[in-house]
Amino acid sequence: MTHRPDRTYRYLDLVMVAFVVVLVCSNLIGPAKAATLDLPVLGAVTFGAGVLFFPISYIFGDVLTEVYGYARARRVIWAGFASLAFASVMAAVVVALPPAPGWPNQQVYEIAFGNAWRVAGASMLAYFCGELVNSYVLARMKVATEGKWMRTRFVASTVAGEAVDSVLFYPLAFWSSGIMPNELVMTLVVSQFVTKTLVEICFLPVTTRVVTWLKRAENEDVYDRGTDFNPFRLGT
Repeated sequence: MTHRPDRTYRYLDLVMVAFVVVLVCSNLIGPAKAATLDLPVLGAVTFGAGVLFFPISYIFGDVLTEVYGYARARRVIWAGFASLAFASVMAAVVVALPPAPGWPNQQVYEIAFGNAWRVAGASMLAYFCGELVNSYVLARMKVATEGKWMRTRFVASTVAGEAVDSVLFYPLAFWSSGIMPNELVMTLVVSQFVTKTLVEICFLPVTTRVVTWLKRAENEDVYDRGTDFNPFRLGT
C-alpha cells in the first residue's frame, strides 16, 4: 500500500501524543541522574536513569513508520522537536525568575533544571538525528524486504537510531559540564546504547502486536515507495 496523504486516522493523534509525552519526560527528568544496578551475570551496571523510558519513544517511532509511513512519522518527530524546544525555554525562564523571599528550594531547583538548556539542546539534536535515522532505515528496509521480517527490521532500525542518539547525546550534554566526570560520560554512552537496544528487543512482542492491531484498525500499511525522505519537509 503506497502513501495516501488525504487519509484520516482514528489513532494517529493518540500515538503522537503518547510519543511526545514519553519523549519530553524521559529527556528532561532522567538524563542528569546516573544510576547503578547490580544485575545477575552482568554485575554492577551504570546507566542514565532516563534510559529506562526513552526507548519507548523509539517503539512509538517504529509503530508510526511501519503503519503510517515515513512522512507522517517525520511530522511527529518535528512535533517532538518543538515540544523539547518549548520545554527547554520554559525551564530556563523558570530557573531565572527571582525566587520569592523565604522560598528555600532555589538551589535544588537550579541543580535539577539549571543545566536544562544544555541537556535539552543535546537531547533535541540527538533525538532528531536518531529518530530520523530509525524511521528512514525502517522505511527503506520495509520496501526492500516487501514487508517481511518485521521484528528484524525493528531491531536493525533501532540499533542504527540508538547508535546515533547515544554518540551525540551524552557527550554534548555532559562532557566537561562539571555534573559528572568525563569517563562516566563515555560509560553512559555505551550503556545507554546497549540498554536501549535491549529494551526495544524486550518490547518486540508488544510492538508487533500493536502494529498488527493498528494496521487492521486503520486499514493502513504504508510502503514508502517514491517518498521524499528530506528530513526538513513537513508535508505528508
